[in-house]
Amino acid sequence: MSLAPENLPATAGPTLPACLRHWADTDGDRPAVTFADFATDRAGRRRTLTWKQLQERVDAVAGALPVRPGDRVAVLCPQSAEYVVAFLGAITAGAIAVPLFDPGLPGHAGRLAAVLTDCSPTAVITTAAAEDAVREFLAGLPGGERVAVVAADQPAAGPVRAWPAPASAPDDVAYLQYTSGSTRSPAGVVLTHANVLANVSQAVRGLGMDASGTTVSWLPLFHDMGLVLGLITPLALGMRSVLMDPLAFIERPVRWLELLGDHNGSWSAAPNFAFHYAASRVREEDRAKLRLDRVAAIVNGAEPINAGVLDRFHAAFADSGYLPEKTRPAYGLAEATVFVTTGPATPPRVTTFDRAALGAGTARQADTGLRLVACGVPVGQHVALVDPETGVALEDGSVGEIWVHGPNVGTGYWQKPVESTETFGARLTGDHSGLPDGPWLRTGDLGVRYDGEVYIAGRIKDLLIVDGRNHYPQDVEATAASADRDIRPGSVAAFAVEGTDTEAAVVVAEHRGHTALTTDDERALAAVIRRLVSDAHGLALRAVMLVPAGLVPRTSSGKIARGACRDRYLAGDYGKALVR
Repeated sequence: MSLAPENLPATAGPTLPACLRHWADTDGDRPAVTFADFATDRAGRRRTLTWKQLQERVDAVAGALPVRPGDRVAVLCPQSAEYVVAFLGAITAGAIAVPLFDPGLPGHAGRLAAVLTDCSPTAVITTAAAEDAVREFLAGLPGGERVAVVAADQPAAGPVRAWPAPASAPDDVAYLQYTSGSTRSPAGVVLTHANVLANVSQAVRGLGMDASGTTVSWLPLFHDMGLVLGLITPLALGMRSVLMDPLAFIERPVRWLELLGDHNGSWSAAPNFAFHYAASRVREEDRAKLRLDRVAAIVNGAEPINAGVLDRFHAAFADSGYLPEKTRPAYGLAEATVFVTTGPATPPRVTTFDRAALGAGTARQADTGLRLVACGVPVGQHVALVDPETGVALEDGSVGEIWVHGPNVGTGYWQKPVESTETFGARLTGDHSGLPDGPWLRTGDLGVRYDGEVYIAGRIKDLLIVDGRNHYPQDVEATAASADRDIRPGSVAAFAVEGTDTEAAVVVAEHRGHTALTTDDERALAAVIRRLVSDAHGLALRAVMLVPAGLVPRTSSGKIARGACRDRYLAGDYGKALVR
């Protein structure tokens, strides 16, 4: 199911700079971007730029960049209104923006160095406060001393370029969106203006977004969902964007919900863990003051959606005016800009599937088993469920790899022709009436179309295949997390390792009170986890590792990095398992 691109809602222009120019010229005094600064003011000091002010700031930064068309400009700003200025300034200068983060972000220095080395920027944009740290970081990279540094809040007086930047064309590359991959081989998705604005139109139609609303986001702007929701969608539609820092959300999640209630018809998006975090951390007295009846919708995407978490979130905020139909489960990935499918404005649809049948590749409804949340249907793009070995499109009800075809799919990975062909150049074989031959984006995600909607079943490369049976790691992780309330939700990794004659499964779980656990406590809890996983999945675990908080690695977007966790386990970083 899809919608023809020509029927999608129009954006304010064919390129991102054209959209900005349109709003600055036609509605210049209206607020464009507001940043709620909780670092300097516990109440969140609001700083706002109108469309005209934003255009002036963007032009000043663009003029200060010594770049030619096609040069890369990395955005190394902290989350702020300056980030918006920097990103749009790079593109307005005719360069390719690379949305990243300042070197002060804890735990991400290796990733930042790898990405900068991969994209070889001519210049970086940061803020005056972060400039010294950025220059120091660049000095440690090959050729880093030759990279120009511009402060978005204090650009040099007067333009440094003697030539005007050419106007962007729809097929020009707008930015590189680096995926949550390993630091050894970062992959930058190449996205054109046409790709990005097509995806905005698709999301707007699929979600039923009203351009008179306001977007509210704490998601990092270097992440695909944060960038498209918090910056690009409001830019394309002329919506007001309200931003806050991710740390401000982690410190007090109620801040996010308060900002949503400050604006009528507010839109937001967050991964599943944020729904859990808000439901468990927002106090009852704070809930009573929230005005969530003003929320249009919150998109739940970017990681597996847990039906139980949605139930708790809806129960926690029912008296605040939040209705279940405001939650919009969605599926997407950076290679498709961000948005692929979403459901209707109805309470999220949850289906219980027979676990064994699903592991064998068939969706069969059951009274007990695996509860999956429907992620809806595509709009303006095709989604096929495909046998990854043969390239044959599968019938509804069969588990297969999710393939995507549409104007929102990126053109490939930056300077990686082989990987680009493998991922972005797939072609269907056999009978596939109504679907194009190609090129198709191979997502690496497993899913099933059941009763008209797409359900996500896991990742191909993360599948646990033990004794000839498939097990989805998210399922095993949820079972392990239920063993003890001090096992941190969303901080459990299940992965496969080589055994003597078959793969074996390992679970690594963070425990809040790990330092107080005795050896006997660890043995007992590990035994409970083993029994629960065996009973629920028929899976015998090779090892159970209980570790202190923070030792299960995550990707830049907050997902569990199972491959990295497996590497740490095999390297002996977690010590020896107490129960074997």
